[in-house]
Amino acid sequence: MPQPASPADRLVEVLRTKRMLLVFDNCEHVIEAAAELIDLLVRSAPDLYVLPTSQEPLRVTGERVYYVAPLGVPGAVSDTDLARSSAVELFVTRAAAASPGFALESGNAAAVASICRRLDGIPLALELAATQVRGMGVYELARALDDRFHLLTAGRRGAPERHQTLRATVDWSWELLSDAERAVLRRLAVHVNGCTLAGAEATCAGDDVEPAAVVELLARLVDRSLVTVTDGRRYRLLAPVTAYCVEQLHAAGEFDEVRRRHGRYYLALAEEAEPHLRGHEQRHWLRRLDTENANLRAALETFLNADKAAEALRLVTALGWHWVLRGRLREGGWALAAAHAHPGPAPQGLRAEAAAWYSGIRLMLGERPAVGDDEIRGNNADAGLARARWFRGAALYSFGDLAASEKEVHRALATFRSLGDRWGIAAALWTRGFFSLLRGDFATLRRDCEQSDELFREVGDRWGQMQATGSLAELAELAGDYAQAERWHRDGLRTAEDLGLWADVPAKLVGLGRVAMFTGDYSRARKPLERAERLAAEQSNRYWEIVADANLGSCARREGDLGTAETHLRNALKSYQQIRHEPGVVNTLAELGFVAEQRGDAAEALACHIAGFERASELGNQRSAALALEGLAGAQVVVGRPVRARRGYSGPPPPCGKGPKRRRRRRNAPTSSGSPRRCVISSARRRSRRSSMPGALSSRRST
Repeated sequence: MPQPASPADRLVEVLRTKRMLLVFDNCEHVIEAAAELIDLLVRSAPDLYVLPTSQEPLRVTGERVYYVAPLGVPGAVSDTDLARSSAVELFVTRAAAASPGFALESGNAAAVASICRRLDGIPLALELAATQVRGMGVYELARALDDRFHLLTAGRRGAPERHQTLRATVDWSWELLSDAERAVLRRLAVHVNGCTLAGAEATCAGDDVEPAAVVELLARLVDRSLVTVTDGRRYRLLAPVTAYCVEQLHAAGEFDEVRRRHGRYYLALAEEAEPHLRGHEQRHWLRRLDTENANLRAALETFLNADKAAEALRLVTALGWHWVLRGRLREGGWALAAAHAHPGPAPQGLRAEAAAWYSGIRLMLGERPAVGDDEIRGNNADAGLARARWFRGAALYSFGDLAASEKEVHRALATFRSLGDRWGIAAALWTRGFFSLLRGDFATLRRDCEQSDELFREVGDRWGQMQATGSLAELAELAGDYAQAERWHRDGLRTAEDLGLWADVPAKLVGLGRVAMFTGDYSRARKPLERAERLAAEQSNRYWEIVADANLGSCARREGDLGTAETHLRNALKSYQQIRHEPGVVNTLAELGFVAEQRGDAAEALACHIAGFERASELGNQRSAALALEGLAGAQVVVGRPVRARRGYSGPPPPCGKGPKRRRRRRNAPTSSGSPRRCVISSARRRSRRSSMPGALSSRRST
């Protein structure tokens, strides 16, 4: 007796000759049966097309998978970004339906963008959130999303139960997982903004999951649409899934242990990256740390909360140079301060290293560090401490104590040489050039910077090469070789932008602005100087913000815009005085003196140049002293009272009508040196000729 046809066989008979599209919705909970039936149908009915929806692929012959991504969320609160965001469009449409009169406007745009981003553009979550707008408004709704599972519970009547609340939706997916899949999924939740496969293996493997099994389990979770994977092979959970899995971690009693694994992994990553930030793989490791920035912050919080002072100090000292290179001074300063202040037990050398990094970053921010010299003492054979102290010494040059800076740099150079640390030697030689430039010792400056450039090239540090050639560009400026100076500055700017070394971009822009200014192209000079000032302010890079401001003043003076010049220069002078950068004070006084001379205010010009000469003499800065003498001559000419320069001159001439009486030539009588103005300039030039470079004194140089 023939057996009756099965439902599947009867369906095949009906569809065998049909040309149609058949839709199967929500196949994930019956995935095996659905796959078997669909495979039978497409093999038996050649003109049949099947569109199944599921959280995972069917894995049948001829299947093409189309991943339905969440809706696009706005990257910024701008009219363009909001208008392009499909998540914003859905939320606003549903909110207007639930709350008549609601519309997107400038006053609520930031809250709407925040809601869409925090819900990761998930359509159901956005629809559930939109129903709350009438009762809460978008501002309260955005603030309340930390408790999203209790908040998003008002689904449409008649919808399937799993679509009634956000929790029910995630519950539905969770129940379909195996125990091993659940373990991996909940442990992934400790990562912030995703992780690599190595990070997943470090945190997800345990007694119940072998490390080798993690990659296969991740692939299953990706197939089930519970984990997303980016082009850079990073695994990430959507925000609602993360919140759900954190609850599951606590319920399983695993939260603290998995956070410890997370912290250990990212500490090891930071320490692995640290030496590579100064070598051939600099670009790769800078970007790697950028990508993991949120995870590194989370690891630090774990160590601080768990009273792991030593681990916290290891992490922040490993990241110190990364923060400096990237211009993340505020972030680095906060982290170093928190780790350094932690009272838990830690090696003294680690505390000293953290204190040195913290001190240097505070100086770069234009703030006085609450760190004494006794806090940064340690083992002279400690390369990490030596680098941190070198950094602090370099920062001291721009922000305060020149003598302490020079002492620290020389100590660092000796330590690096004893350790055979080529990178450290290169860095210390470059910074030693600061003092050679200050004193007009250009031969030593050139020798040190050329050797520094060679060593940086050997170790593969493009940041270092940029610094050494930047100093050589200053030498080219002093020699009047502006074309070569511009080439070096442009090369440095390209390097800084290519590597993302945003802390160095303002310095290169200032260099380009100065070259344009020295060649008389003032309109071309202003653009890089203004950009440098803006970028430095955004980074809280106080020193280069001041330098850019001062050079804008110098440029305005040369153009004859004395009011603008004086505004910039007085701001710069005040700022230089606040950070106690004497070379900047000296050069800005000279510029203000020239402004006063151009106004015809001889008394003010004399006061500025006398103050500048005295400070330059104390610093041993012969070029600035010569510049002050030139300014004094100009001021005397303004009032028609020439001064006499003589060999062995040891102080500035007294103000007009002041000082002891002495025999003088008649005011207009000729002198052996020519005109009255040339008398003082002659003395200045004699001082400048002590340098080894021709043209070392460039009249009225910028600050």
